Amino acid sequence: MAGNVTSLFRGTDAHSPSMAALAREGGDGAGPVDFCVPCNPYFPTPAMYDELSARLCEILTYYPSSADTVTGELCSLLQLPPQCVAMGNGSTELITWIDHLLVRESLAVPVPTFGRWTDQPMETGKRVDMFPLQEASGFALDLAQYAEFIRRRGTRVAVLCNPNNPDGGYLRKQSVVQFMDAMADLDLVIVDESFLEFADAEVDPSVVQEAMLRPNVIVLRSLGKNFGLHGIRFGYLVANPALAGRVRSMLPKWNLNSFAEHVVFMLRDHGAEYAQSLQQIRRDRLEMTSHLSALPGLTVYPSQGNFLFVRLPVGAEGTVVRDRMLTEHRILVRECGNKIGSSSRFLRLVVRPQVDVRRLVSGLEQVLYGSRRGAAVPELGTGTSYSSGTAAVDRLMSQTNGGGVPGLAAQAEAMTAAPAPAAGTGMPLPAAVPPPGAGMPMPAAAQPLPAAPQPAPVQQPMAPVPVPQPVPAPLPTPTPLPAPTPVPAPMPVPVPAPAAAFAPTPPGVPARGGMTAAQVRGMTAPATPVPATGLSPAPATGWPNAQSWPNAAGMDQAG
Repeated sequence: MAGNVTSLFRGTDAHSPSMAALAREGGDGAGPVDFCVPCNPYFPTPAMYDELSARLCEILTYYPSSADTVTGELCSLLQLPPQCVAMGNGSTELITWIDHLLVRESLAVPVPTFGRWTDQPMETGKRVDMFPLQEASGFALDLAQYAEFIRRRGTRVAVLCNPNNPDGGYLRKQSVVQFMDAMADLDLVIVDESFLEFADAEVDPSVVQEAMLRPNVIVLRSLGKNFGLHGIRFGYLVANPALAGRVRSMLPKWNLNSFAEHVVFMLRDHGAEYAQSLQQIRRDRLEMTSHLSALPGLTVYPSQGNFLFVRLPVGAEGTVVRDRMLTEHRILVRECGNKIGSSSRFLRLVVRPQVDVRRLVSGLEQVLYGSRRGAAVPELGTGTSYSSGTAAVDRLMSQTNGGGVPGLAAQAEAMTAAPAPAAGTGMPLPAAVPPPGAGMPMPAAAQPLPAAPQPAPVQQPMAPVPVPQPVPAPLPTPTPLPAPTPVPAPMPVPVPAPAAAFAPTPPGVPARGGMTAAQVRGMTAPATPVPATGLSPAPATGWPNAQSWPNAAGMDQAG
């Protein structure tokens, strides 16, 4: 495997090779221990796998039911109105249709984040306004500053990922709802809750109920991540009936396969096991944070996802660590140098059982600090170039500096002074269709038991290295010079004023002047905090009160 690691990573369109490719390369048919793909290691249960195995011939032979049938069963389980839900062949299919149907000209997203939120709009020629999260503040998103950034740029679509990928940063439900209200005049607000099932900061963290009441909000949810079944490819979105129906009408007839159908219809009998798997992952997250924080120089950021974002010690380069962990220890980790807003000094490590974590920590100790072959290779001084892992996106980035279509970057300077669009001038969305009758009575969801709060990680400081002070060289004895001839005083040269910490970004250029991922990570300084009152509510939408809708239960509800 060692001789082909580089080619495996360079030869894939994704950020990492598939497990099937790694298993083939390993020779014995077994893949490495996977700390890369954020998957639930405790679900499905062995009994569920046995049931799927017994029906494998039937699953592979026959067509699945229609997507409406599968969606109806999922909605019955989640206690959601079917007209407010659209199921896709993975959340990526839904992101693609959202971009084609509802993103008209521009989209704002904090970075680093899930790559499809930056790459997909650029592939279709949209302007992507990237709001850099600050390493100095632990990559926490300040919603007031983000809202101000959106207003300055005149962006028409806003994206929030909660928890965010790759850092696991969490936004409280009340703050997200306030942001949605403040952005009510945008074309669209998207809240990506793909990893929210793993959060334990609040008992009821989802905003799906609020999304159904608003004309311009979509909530995206994943099923493969929390159910441990990435290979099946299924996810869903929740929105008002008009928005959800618009996306649903464009999906293919059989976009959900037979595996997805069988799993959805099995879930009703395995709710208790699923809830237990989430609780175990939350406990493992605390233990894994403690073990990794004990490594000298390694920084672990607080996370509410099923992964941890870590910064390697000074002098360690992520691609070298990734390759050595794979070749020497058969452990696959996610190196984050190809994420905009990150660099190769960062890894994303999936939460796994303690037996695997001990193996991970042992491997990192040998790679980072061991004497065999020396410690990890020092980081390059020039930083890490951006690569999305997709050749078409990389060409767009290099040709247009993030603008999405040729020519936008060249026009950026001329368009900087153009006024932002007036509020409410974006693409009009169709009016929401209320459910028939007086509503759909749904049973109240049982609330999960709150888990223990997660303590903030402690960074282990590196021992300071004394720096020798330079010895000044003796100055030569000055030679007397004749008196100079008087010369008229030169005219003063005006000194340009320093740029603001968050100057408006011209259209077609990513936030922070089109810097590389490493530069965005290393050069952005924390801005002055904006008080909570910085979120100004947009005009009232006239939608019904939240209490008139039934409660929607998340899949973490047992029963």
